[in-house]
Amino acid sequence: MKYDFTAIEKKWQTKWKDEKTFACQNGDTSKPKFYGLVEFPYPSGAGLHVGHPRPYTAMDVIARKKRMDGYNVLFPIGYDAFGLPTENFAIKNHIHPAIITKQNIENFTRQLHMLGYSFDWDRCVDTTDPNYYKWTQWIFLQLYKHGLAYKTTMPVNWCTSCKCVLANEEVVEGVCERCGAPVVRKEKSQWMLKITAYAQKLIDGLDTVDFIDRVKTQQRNWIGRSTGAEVTFKATTGDDIVVFTTRPDTLFGATYMVISPEHRFVKEWKDKLQNWDEVAAYVEEAGRKSDFERTELSADKEKTGVMLQGVRAVNPVNGREIPIFISDYVLASYGTGAIMAVPAHDTRDWAFAKKFGCEIIEVVSGGEDVQKEAFTAKDDTGIMVNSDFLNGMTVKDAIPAITKWLEEKGIGHEQVNYKLRDWVFSRQRYWGEPIPMVWCEKCGWVPLPEDQLPLLLPEVESYEPTDNGESPIAKMTDWVNTTCPCCGGSAKRETDTMPQWAGSSWYFLRYMDPDNKDALASKEALAYWGQVDWYNGGMEHTTLHLLYSRFWNNFLHDIGVIPHAEPYAKRTSHGMILGKNPHYVGNVETEEEKQALIDKYGSQAMRPSVKMSKSLGNVVNPDDVIRDYGADTMRLYIMFIGDFEKTATWSDESVRGCKKFLDRVWNLSEKLKEGDGCSAENEMAVHRAIKKVSDDIEAMKFNTAIAALMSLVNDFYAKGATKGDYRALLLMLSPFAPHLCEELWEMNGYGGQVCLQPWPEYDESKTVAATAKMAVQVGGKVKANIVVAADASDEDVVAAALAEPKIAKLAEGMTLVKSIVVKGKLVSLIFKPQ
Repeated sequence: MKYDFTAIEKKWQTKWKDEKTFACQNGDTSKPKFYGLVEFPYPSGAGLHVGHPRPYTAMDVIARKKRMDGYNVLFPIGYDAFGLPTENFAIKNHIHPAIITKQNIENFTRQLHMLGYSFDWDRCVDTTDPNYYKWTQWIFLQLYKHGLAYKTTMPVNWCTSCKCVLANEEVVEGVCERCGAPVVRKEKSQWMLKITAYAQKLIDGLDTVDFIDRVKTQQRNWIGRSTGAEVTFKATTGDDIVVFTTRPDTLFGATYMVISPEHRFVKEWKDKLQNWDEVAAYVEEAGRKSDFERTELSADKEKTGVMLQGVRAVNPVNGREIPIFISDYVLASYGTGAIMAVPAHDTRDWAFAKKFGCEIIEVVSGGEDVQKEAFTAKDDTGIMVNSDFLNGMTVKDAIPAITKWLEEKGIGHEQVNYKLRDWVFSRQRYWGEPIPMVWCEKCGWVPLPEDQLPLLLPEVESYEPTDNGESPIAKMTDWVNTTCPCCGGSAKRETDTMPQWAGSSWYFLRYMDPDNKDALASKEALAYWGQVDWYNGGMEHTTLHLLYSRFWNNFLHDIGVIPHAEPYAKRTSHGMILGKNPHYVGNVETEEEKQALIDKYGSQAMRPSVKMSKSLGNVVNPDDVIRDYGADTMRLYIMFIGDFEKTATWSDESVRGCKKFLDRVWNLSEKLKEGDGCSAENEMAVHRAIKKVSDDIEAMKFNTAIAALMSLVNDFYAKGATKGDYRALLLMLSPFAPHLCEELWEMNGYGGQVCLQPWPEYDESKTVAATAKMAVQVGGKVKANIVVAADASDEDVVAAALAEPKIAKLAEGMTLVKSIVVKGKLVSLIFKPQ
């Protein structure tokens, strides 16, 4: 019978949907629970791309095996549907974002069903549903009531195309992460979330979870904890300039200061600065750069700045006057917005000093000539010099000594700082959650009463971002004008909306109890499901969604809403799938053609594989693969493509190879021998496969698990297979190719659905061969082979080798002087004449 994958897949998808095969129950204490999570998709108009199935299929394989292991499995899906792409599409095509979102979600749902994922569809969430974003707004109000949401005017990242504010995390190399347009600095009133109040908790929490090392490292680096001291310098104007330094031991070597272009003293000293025009021009130029551009540490980056003429600073440890510069590498938002510069012992300060002719004074000996390069070692090899009472100390001893001295003099104290900035939470766009706050001239900012949630997003005729930086909602006067919940007077609603990250910061909690009208989820559901047991997602979200959701979860735990501080017990990440590069030099033959590609495309021409994009024409549409080869082939290939954590290149030839493997599995069903158990011929191969596949699924080594199943099928074709052998194969293959296995399971009358059967068990003793075939070497050359018990001792192996007729003949008249046994492989014998 032909393997009609189209009919088979539709049949089982319909059955699973109608019978709610994968629905799970809250509070089922008869089984252990398992909560597996994937990052829910943004439902774009383009539909699923080939990058989505990789993490989804991986977690589906794990979820399916967990069910077979006897777990009550929560494996949910939803849609992160607010945000700029939909709004931009709406503006371009004059269609309401809500209509586009509904269409996109329907298409995504169709595609996800086509791939046979075992989601519990009854728990599907949509961040644009008022029943969902009511609780997003509720969480915001709790943050406000606990002092963690506030409004302030500050320099922000402004996307020149999206015409809205971006968080620092959304600016990549000076451009908007979303659209690629230049980002400039702008003063704006913004809602902020005080994530900095949780900086240390977010660091400490990483010690309690099972995240892959690179994820933990990125989180720690982004939060950026540093210990040092705050020190007060006096300006010649009498003002106090406070700096933060991790090297207070080098204070005697501070030969100039740098303040950020936005520092309040710059404007306050305007009348005292003899070069104000030059200073003002530099401040304006710095405003066009993102924080990333300003702090980027590349060695060849030109150091820029302007010395303030007319105001100087006084080094508090020696009373020396030193120059003050403004430079864009100092940020107003980090530390105090001012630094002391010690060029002898800081690489960036040294380069700046060399450019601007500043003095370089050695205060830590142990390096080469500090006039030629900075000496930055902080260990015991560095000894303090030119530093008064610190002279002769190691750096390690000097830091606490100078900190104590500063505290005694009242001019400094120990301080812990973080690179992490508060989260810019306003967006001047339409398609987002309304911020439930009201401005009253008398009462100030007033939160909307919780019983008035959700605050619905009004329908507007125009979604165009405004040139003045206000949200399009600002034009909706009937919606904007309201009464103050506090005094009853006239008031105005906040017209900025929340960022896309808001809805995704807590969605994993809503999955636990998606229809609850009285809370974001019931106490019972939250207690039962607890932490997400395993969360798989992309590395690109490590400093965005992952950090934000951990912050919200920690906060909700602190106010008693949820039982666990950390949302995810385990986090893994997957590599990207690349497409073939149509401009690769390997695609052409002549040197002239290769050089033409290099001239036109530069270094990209040297890469055989690149990120998929429409412009390159190398995007793979899952619909096309499913049409031509079936969903099971797509699933199998996407797991077989390579190491899950690493990038891999799509190959049409390999897809066809996976289809051929499934054809072999299908055809094998017509060649089965009778017998319900494992056959003697295949027993060891089956038990080894069960052990290998079980271990590899847990370790996310899907490619080697599939390779083991391919090897098992080869054995079955070579030795024949009973129905019992085949049954074990279908159980192991079913998480990868569920439709095919369900059909074959039914055809062979095994009973029930394969996805609801217990996972097969293996006997460790049956994974090890009873005997071993070993080569026998004499004088370094193989002369014979022997078969011995697998657990035979070295003495027994040597005895068996000597008893082998060929070896016995060679040993006549000889004395055995040495034997070497390589367990299970060979025995080497060395003779000499008697």
